[in-house]
Parts: sequence; C-alpha cells; structure tokens
Amino acid sequence: MSTHSTTTRIVATAVAVLVVVFICIYYYTHDPAAGGAPRCMFRLVTGYDCPGCGSQRAIHSLLHGHFGRAWAYNPFIFFAVPVGVFYLLVETWRDRVPRLYRAANRPVILILIAVAVVLWWVLRNL
Repeated sequence: MSTHSTTTRIVATAVAVLVVVFICIYYYTHDPAAGGAPRCMFRLVTGYDCPGCGSQRAIHSLLHGHFGRAWAYNPFIFFAVPVGVFYLLVETWRDRVPRLYRAANRPVILILIAVAVVLWWVLRNL
C-alpha cells in the first residue's frame, strides 16, 4: 500500500474518532428530550417514525447508563451502534485482516443489514 493511502486512512480514522468523541460529549451534556435537538424530517413530513427516530434520546440515555430508557426510545440502537463500531474497525484494519474485511463486506451480509433496517422501519410503524 502506498504511503499516501496509508496517511489518508490514518487521517480519516482520526477524524472519525474525533467525530464520535464530539457526538458522545454533546449527547452526554445535552438532553435531546429537553428540546433544541434536530427534528426528524421524515417524521415531520409523514408522521411515521424512521429507523433512527429516538436515537438521539437513546444515545443520551446510554451515555448516562439508562439502558431501559434507551431501549424505550429506540431499541434498534443496540444493533446499530455495535454494527457501526464493527464496520469502523473493519475498515481501519482493512490491510491487517483482509479476510475479515472481505467477509464483512460480502453482498449477502450487507443485504441482510439493509433488510434488518427496513424491517425495523416497517415494524415500528405498525
């Protein structure tokens, strides 16, 4: 791998980590249930919940150790956060563990994740 692509990957990983840290600090110190948080445009337009509705309040609750409250806001967060962290690590370790990268990015796996999101979207609105 070239030095340029290695440097680019390191910078991208550092930026991603900084964004996650900023989000955690923001949602730890700001309660979205108290107002001032961005509203879901899908819900405002349709009246239905999107797959992520309640995620801001769930993240705030998780950061404060209120797992039951987080589950009540959006149980899908318990699936989405670990999957997101896993894929961030898989991308970071792409060259160190290429078999894991290939396995995690097989079309069938990505399709199953997409199906899970769509099923959650539909089922939460029934």
